[in-house]
Amino acid sequence: MFAYYFQLGVRSLRRNPVLTALMVMAIGFGVAASMITYSVFRATSNNPIPSKSSQLFVPQVDNWGPEDNVHRKGEPPNAMSYQDAVALMREHRAPRQTVLYPLGLSIIPADANKAPFHENTYAAYADTFKMFDIPFIYGGGWTADEDNAHAQVAVIGKQLNDKMFQGQNSVGKELNLDGRSYKIVGVMDSWNPQPLFFDAVNTGGFDDPTQLFVPFTRAIDLKLSTNGNNNCNADPGPGWDNYLRSECVWLAYWVELPSKSDQEAFRSYLTGYAAEQQRAGRFKWAPNVRLRNVEEWLDYQEVVPTEAKVSLLVAFGFLVICLVNTIGLLLAKFMKRSSEIGVRRALGASRREVYAQFLIEASTVGLAGGVLGLILTGLGMLGVTVVFDQQVARLATLDVSLVLLTLVVAVVSTLLAAFYPTWRAAQVQPAWQLKSN
Repeated sequence: MFAYYFQLGVRSLRRNPVLTALMVMAIGFGVAASMITYSVFRATSNNPIPSKSSQLFVPQVDNWGPEDNVHRKGEPPNAMSYQDAVALMREHRAPRQTVLYPLGLSIIPADANKAPFHENTYAAYADTFKMFDIPFIYGGGWTADEDNAHAQVAVIGKQLNDKMFQGQNSVGKELNLDGRSYKIVGVMDSWNPQPLFFDAVNTGGFDDPTQLFVPFTRAIDLKLSTNGNNNCNADPGPGWDNYLRSECVWLAYWVELPSKSDQEAFRSYLTGYAAEQQRAGRFKWAPNVRLRNVEEWLDYQEVVPTEAKVSLLVAFGFLVICLVNTIGLLLAKFMKRSSEIGVRRALGASRREVYAQFLIEASTVGLAGGVLGLILTGLGMLGVTVVFDQQVARLATLDVSLVLLTLVVAVVSTLLAAFYPTWRAAQVQPAWQLKSN
């Protein structure tokens, strides 16, 4: 019966091609606008590390006080000072922990004819690799002993390894960074979490893949300043040592807390640490700390662009308008066939059968609109950069899941729009129609 009604639907659509084309275009444009903006929203609101997003946390300690936090509505600074980060690392209350900051190191090729270049680089601790589930194709991360020894080692990314060593195993080879030789201990496989959760403060959540890690302890020894944000509430004074002792915030501190009890214990410890600083006279205010997991942190940093949210709402509003127009067109189309419906009812067709016939016909329109919407979505992807930042726009892709979603949304929304016209068609009185004809 479904195939028969489907054939009837196709024949009906062919009888009035102009009306059919208008309905298909309304659905196609509405669905395409929704899917293009949804693809951007989906990419920016993605969980970058679903297996651990509830176990990785960003601790925050208020080392500036309420006077300097007015514009942040009482929230602690987004980053941590060196003295707080090192003190918390030294206590080692989390099973795994790391401190990171971006570097602007120059990578100097062995070939003197090639110019130095930059890649996204971070100073970090050894736990970083296991905490963030970073995959390796050669070697692995450096060890905690190498952290303590301030070893001059490096972990590079696959892209950098391809560029410098033609994709060969480069573990044990040397890499020249700012004129200093670093021993490569590991080569990462492709790793590009989006949003870039571990450095949302400096990148806004979106940047090119990280290609280089070096030990935090070695970077501090070499007095390598941050390539990211550096915020101070007072002049730190001259020199590197004064900078490290200052209240300037520039470091990202992450901890891995697998269980609820670990999280509660660390929260209490963080509050105790701030209280200890208050008793020592460093903080003149009550403890003000936060502990946010990955999704809470990305939400707090407002990683999803405002334009993505607004565009999504506008696009779905446009889809609703298109569907309202489709309701009118379907109503006109169905009621034009009142005589046909009357004859069918007189010959014994039930209202249920009328419902089935016209809903299947509407789903045929929806499917055609979905195909058109799919084509328009593909074309629209090419123009996403006009509205969104390049780093965000490149994440919008037309994959299998989006293709299926486009077709499903088109068919389901058309069926919803068809309920009222179908209900009106099912109410046609056969006796009245037969008399009037």
